[in-house]
Amino acid sequence: MIKTITGNRDFAESLRGKRSSFLLCMSNTKTAAIEGITQAGIPGMLHLTPTLDAEFIAIGEVRSLGTIAETPKGVPTPALITRAVHLLHPFREIEMLDLGLEITPKLEHFKLHSFGIAPSGSIAEGANIPAEEVFEKGIAFAQNLVLQSDYIILGESVPAGTTTALATALALGYDAQDKFSSSFKNAPSGIRARVVDQALARIDENDDLFDTLSKVGDNMLIFNAGFILGLQSRDIPIVLAGGTQMACVLLVINRILQMMEGELDTAKIALCTTKWVAEDTSSDIKALLEMVDFPINAYYADFDFSLTSHPALKLYDEGEAKEGVGAGGALMYALLNGITKDSITRKVESFLQ
Repeated sequence: MIKTITGNRDFAESLRGKRSSFLLCMSNTKTAAIEGITQAGIPGMLHLTPTLDAEFIAIGEVRSLGTIAETPKGVPTPALITRAVHLLHPFREIEMLDLGLEITPKLEHFKLHSFGIAPSGSIAEGANIPAEEVFEKGIAFAQNLVLQSDYIILGESVPAGTTTALATALALGYDAQDKFSSSFKNAPSGIRARVVDQALARIDENDDLFDTLSKVGDNMLIFNAGFILGLQSRDIPIVLAGGTQMACVLLVINRILQMMEGELDTAKIALCTTKWVAEDTSSDIKALLEMVDFPINAYYADFDFSLTSHPALKLYDEGEAKEGVGAGGALMYALLNGITKDSITRKVESFLQ
């Protein structure tokens, strides 16, 4: 039920029966306010998507709005999948990372890490991220993190994040065109291309790596590059739970290591996404992962909604939404702990009744 994208299945098998902590990275970028760029949430309120995702995963209800985040077509957030897994086989702990939110989740008794990071600007006008500072905060967080679990599942919720990831990869010199997925079934290529072109036009030939990241990136990409590098000195396995955005984190790390002439020990790192991303014909996560200089184990959870008759969930199998809020990593966690596809499906359905 766990399929390999790159590397081998040994890392995944080593986690079988183990307990994970779930960390959710939440961030807002004003790129999401560009009309038609993303459908990761409710039109006009996309900035609330990470906040609502965090509330739903943690407590099963949303407090910052009357309803869960869903697309205009009615596709509910992948947070439903992650919440279902948590109820069926609870994570050891759920912790939230505020990497620049406009609205903080209304939660008690859940650890919310705040780093004094502001939401980033639109990449079309310059994201204005203090990139080196955000990167260093990621390193420091990794070095001081205290967990009670066997490993980390790291998810993200960043509306318009695939667009900022595409711009970042291209700005860093990767052949990444047409390789990034979208929350839409058919990526909004015209709008996305225009925004990415505007972002790339802001890059100056004298810009160093962090200057470039400050203009075209998002806080999640930069912070997590630091976080993963910061974990190198610690014996904590980590699963990057996401699709092409998490692949872009590895692309950023690759450039940083080239600049620093460093190396990455990936024995304790893997990426896990959904079947919908792995089989997406309009993107290519495998190609992105093969662009880095280090070997990486990457997987997808062989899960779909073929067992449901719910029309909103059927849209996932038609190519809408695809991934987010750690869904791929959560599904891998469930499957490695004996939770069946049917159990997950029924639990997700129960949220929509």
